[in-house]
Amino acid sequence: MSVPSSDLPFAPTLGSTAVRLRTTPSWARSYLTRLVVLDLLVGVVAVALAAGLRFGDTVRGPYLLVSLLIPPVWILALGMSNAYERRYLGVTVEEYRAVTRAVLGVLALLAVTAFVLNVLLARMYVLILLPVLFVGGMLTRFVMRRWLTTRRMQGDLMQRTVVVGRADAAASLVRSIKAEPMQGLLPVAVCASSLDGDWNSSPMIEGVSVVGRPRDAVAVADRMGAECVAVASHPDLAGKALRRLAWALEERGIELIVSPGLLDVAGPRLSIRPSSNLSLLHIERPAAGYRSVLLKQLMDRTVAALLVLALSPLLLVTALAIKLTDPGPVFFMQKRVGIRGEVFEIYKFRTMVVDAEARLAALQARSDGNGVLFKMQDDPRVTAVGAILRRYSIDELPQLFNVINGDMSLVGPRPPLPAEVEQYEPDALRRLHVRPGMTGLWQVSGRSDLTWEESLRLDLRYVDNWSPIGDLRILFRTFHAVVRGSGAY
Repeated sequence: MSVPSSDLPFAPTLGSTAVRLRTTPSWARSYLTRLVVLDLLVGVVAVALAAGLRFGDTVRGPYLLVSLLIPPVWILALGMSNAYERRYLGVTVEEYRAVTRAVLGVLALLAVTAFVLNVLLARMYVLILLPVLFVGGMLTRFVMRRWLTTRRMQGDLMQRTVVVGRADAAASLVRSIKAEPMQGLLPVAVCASSLDGDWNSSPMIEGVSVVGRPRDAVAVADRMGAECVAVASHPDLAGKALRRLAWALEERGIELIVSPGLLDVAGPRLSIRPSSNLSLLHIERPAAGYRSVLLKQLMDRTVAALLVLALSPLLLVTALAIKLTDPGPVFFMQKRVGIRGEVFEIYKFRTMVVDAEARLAALQARSDGNGVLFKMQDDPRVTAVGAILRRYSIDELPQLFNVINGDMSLVGPRPPLPAEVEQYEPDALRRLHVRPGMTGLWQVSGRSDLTWEESLRLDLRYVDNWSPIGDLRILFRTFHAVVRGSGAY
């Protein structure tokens, strides 16, 4: 016996009862308008520079026509490359990839047009035009994304989101969304199952009201004026039920986001493997192949050697300041555990008194660390010069020699003490699958302000998802924090 469509969860509406599609939010329209105007300006500047530097004040007829067509063609190429897709705005690097595709598209169009019309384009004109388009497109998105991220950190320009799923999975998803406001999602309601307690007592999950069951998601989204529905992994929200939910949200112009329940697997490792009736999520292995590791070591040692040469005056001045202000050695050397459990000696500028290790036991009770690591805000063992070195992370610079020696990387998990490794649970031992780093996700996300579980999760995320581009991004964040003198990058 067939079930009437009205009895099915998320039943789609047809005919006269069809729901009117919602329009693009005003903030998104405004953002896209600014983006298009800036891209058009980039196109104008690019052709002006290319024509001016190549031809001076007199631009010949064909190039005048090409120069007039390039700005609108540039906008069209960006649009066809998905540079203006609302789902990518300020969230993924797809916007930057779209710029690259658009530049290649313009190059292909110029080449085909020149071939068909048997016209020889001036190489200098093209060699100026395309790099300016590329740099301008990238810079435009960088500036706009920074502006959007700043507004979202203040709670503005967010998408009202209904979270759907089992109570524990929904709670985890809400926490994740709240931890990353730059994603632009604002949880306004939860539709949960397996919730303990009385439904009439207005239950809350992570500070968000639970207003229904998962089958009520569409009605709740309508009532709350939601722009997005985020589904946590749920056995009852799969297959036909999830497809019907997608149909119902499509009629309303509401976005659907599905969390597959995979912990800390970065986007580049995920791909869709289509089949006749089911889409499979393929998870690539971590980038630990021989070539990737060799490339990382080459990049680490080269950059470290260049930094030692560039910073040699600072290293000499620092060593002299330590020697003249406090008796004892310039460097502090300590045994740490590296890749595959190998023990090595780490180098640092000494920032504490000589008997600092002997005085540690008396200070353990006053630790501000996370339970595994000792940390103290106003450590009485730190010298006057040491306090300055720590504030600007200058004490870490001798670790560049560890990088050159191959004991460490520029980016990686924090190098642990042997005593810390003895306390590791089996999951934590995976941190030792890569070389420890001078900086890393753990360091740029709060250092000892994080709990042990949070710092471990970030280190494991790095181990499973590291890439050369990701390393450069972390190095940039580290440099930015050090320049600010925050002392904790």
